[in-house]
Amino acid sequence: MARLFGTDGVRGVAGRDLTAELAMDLSVAAAHVLGDAGAFTATGRRPIAVVGRDPRASGEFLEAAVVAGLASSGVDVLRLGVLPTPAVAHLTAALGADLGVMLSASHNPAPDNGIKFLARGGFKLSDAVEDEIERRLGEDWSFPVGSAVGRVRDAYGEADRYISHVLATMRGGLDGLRVVVDCAHGAAHMVAPEALLRAGAQVEAIGARPDGLNINDGHGSTHLDKLQQVVISRGADVGIAYDGDADRCLAVDHTGAVVDGDQIMAILASAMHAEGTLAKDTVVATVMSNLGFKLAMREAGITVVETAVGDRYVLERMKADGFNLGGEQSGHVIMLDHATTGDGLLTSLHLLSVVASSGRSLRELASVMTPLPQVLINVKGVDKGKAKAAELVSAVADAEAELGDTGRVLIRPSGTEPMIRVMVEASSEDQATKVAERLADVVRAACA
Repeated sequence: MARLFGTDGVRGVAGRDLTAELAMDLSVAAAHVLGDAGAFTATGRRPIAVVGRDPRASGEFLEAAVVAGLASSGVDVLRLGVLPTPAVAHLTAALGADLGVMLSASHNPAPDNGIKFLARGGFKLSDAVEDEIERRLGEDWSFPVGSAVGRVRDAYGEADRYISHVLATMRGGLDGLRVVVDCAHGAAHMVAPEALLRAGAQVEAIGARPDGLNINDGHGSTHLDKLQQVVISRGADVGIAYDGDADRCLAVDHTGAVVDGDQIMAILASAMHAEGTLAKDTVVATVMSNLGFKLAMREAGITVVETAVGDRYVLERMKADGFNLGGEQSGHVIMLDHATTGDGLLTSLHLLSVVASSGRSLRELASVMTPLPQVLINVKGVDKGKAKAAELVSAVADAEAELGDTGRVLIRPSGTEPMIRVMVEASSEDQATKVAERLADVVRAACA
């Protein structure tokens, strides 16, 4: 059977794949596995968990199931209400909780939902711990009774603790900046506009009226059209877009041009390098980051360390080697001095702070890197186990020789579908398209 936990928790269509029964079982298993492993404190008190969610309608019944599972296992629960994933991660640490739980499917449509567990300190659980939780689902547990059962209380006011934290990481205010923020009708709809206002920006919020069913619907980091239109029509300086759980952000400049995660990392890395706060003068990125980003960082004297695709792999490398900045082209940016996970609000505040303090426009700052044309073709219905077929390896070598130092090729099997992704970067979009299409044809023939 396929692994239940994916790269970002357990996800599926709520009520079909992700049922209330599964949510409760996962929470019970997590409580017991972490307790048996000594991950809960030994101070004589009951363990404490914090639970947050995005505004999806299904989050209401899933929250009830998770809370029931934890409390029935002897865990005291603080319900945080609707908050971004990074807020739940921060509050897991700030409140001294032994476990954090976030209910969200990030940028997915409203029918989907997910459960993500966080260890003490606000970091994601390791693969080994997730596997153990999955292995012990449905075990015949012994449950506490009477005074030993967990207690549940609301802690909705803790949102301000998170806002105060992200604001405290800034060195200067955003006075005079006109910002349009798209909250994706998601988890940031309250905290993001409030934080930006308190930082001094003039703020217009769109996508900030969640009804439980409209999350990510035509808004947010995966749908930038409306943000671009509003930025241009209002004459704003910058537009910021979060995804459903606000662990990522993208931006648009005053002309409506998109500033992606690579460009945001380039701006932040350059600023941190200049002020001497970029650990080991290194930034961590994935193999999907644009070659233009890597060339720009090399020119700036900054080392780029690559990982597999996925913010958890970026974080693992950062923690292992003492780096403090990393992220993905999608807008997941991790600032490890201030957060344990990708944090869209934190990232946007620091990006805007560079704009405000430099006196330069976002468009000018983003010109630190020139993205190379990048073409991605998803070849579906193939045997991804044949991605190393000799015919394909030979075709890739020929393509790399053709592109030289001004391009690259990446062939990557999907982690969840019978699909192989073909990504080509080149000095021109026409060349990237021709090479990608040629390689996609080889994939179809060699991996059938």
